[in-house]
Amino acid sequence: MPFHTKGSQGHSRFFVAYRPKTGFRKYIRKPYADAFSSAFEEENAFLDFLRERDDRGEWTKRHTRDLRILPLGTENAPDAEPLPGYTQDDLREILADTMENTRLLLKSKELVVPIRNCAIKTLLERAKISGSALNRLEKPVLARILNHCLRIANGEALLRISDGKLSAVHGGDSSDYAVLEMPELFGRTVRYLHDHFGGCSFAGGFYDHSTATAVWEIADEALVQSYQNALEQHDVPYGALKPALRLSTSDVGISGANLYPTLYTGGRETTITLGSPLKQEHRGEKTMKDFERLLDMLYSQYQFAIGNLAKLLDIEISNPVNCMLGVCKRIGVSKKLAYEAAEQFKAQNGGVPCTAHDIYYGMSEIVFMVACSGASGTKIVQAEETVARALSARWQEYDIPGDFKW
Repeated sequence: MPFHTKGSQGHSRFFVAYRPKTGFRKYIRKPYADAFSSAFEEENAFLDFLRERDDRGEWTKRHTRDLRILPLGTENAPDAEPLPGYTQDDLREILADTMENTRLLLKSKELVVPIRNCAIKTLLERAKISGSALNRLEKPVLARILNHCLRIANGEALLRISDGKLSAVHGGDSSDYAVLEMPELFGRTVRYLHDHFGGCSFAGGFYDHSTATAVWEIADEALVQSYQNALEQHDVPYGALKPALRLSTSDVGISGANLYPTLYTGGRETTITLGSPLKQEHRGEKTMKDFERLLDMLYSQYQFAIGNLAKLLDIEISNPVNCMLGVCKRIGVSKKLAYEAAEQFKAQNGGVPCTAHDIYYGMSEIVFMVACSGASGTKIVQAEETVARALSARWQEYDIPGDFKW
């Protein structure tokens, strides 16, 4: 809520790095904090949490040129008091957290609300300015620059206010941002999996102020039958194979409502991304009906992705370490992560010839490495998407002997 001026069951490795050290469903900080995040092992707890966030947030439109940015802790910063649902102590804590982060307030007529870190990107976009130097400016200087630009901006601004702070400043015109509420997105996905895939089991969920994500194991094992047949035909040993689905979305412009078909191997020990996600951008006049059409594409997407994964079994690679490094460089994996993954692959498999399928499995460790480094949920999702590009790589072009040069 904003402030007004006075007078007005087992879990995949993907989620291991998300877990707060104090355990599931125990917050690292209070939900208003910029650094807040929480992981969940129970579906009902996750969905209830999203509904609670929805109840304690709002979408509101303002004229962009009416927005003003004020540095917190200066003489020009207005007094604020909490709306119903927040106490004066809550307000003091929220402002203290803001002083540790952006040190900025947004004011629009009677509305005064602290600005969260994740709102800065969209705020700059509404002001139509960019550049790394902006991050190094003193807050009063940054506020003045933003205000000069906002005064001449056109159109409406759609503000996302959540847990006492401003989380995003989207375009508010009909062709701009489309709101797709998180509780409805996740709830419809669960119902769809039960209705069309024989059910699902919740494998884990995660939330921070930038993104929300959840994974379900799907009951319909027929989705991976053709892949099991291919493994058997190539005499490749395998453990339990379970199809799974991950949904990620964001209210702050980090992600669309995206569906990621995945595969669990070895009892959720390894998560394999099955190609590119099905994406629904928060743009224009998109509605839940558009998202439902995306869900209707899931079955064919699984079949297509599983087929591409099985094709890797037929691609023989003579120089696997060089091939992995070459593909990693081509799809945009960082040099550091690529070499770490290659060293781990070499330690486990040696440098002997293998298939592109073996290498792709080895590259799946990159996502786990990113998660274990303490990266945000957004960074982990980006790592998954990057690794998934390797499914369509021209592997044999990177099967080169000799010393690899990055």
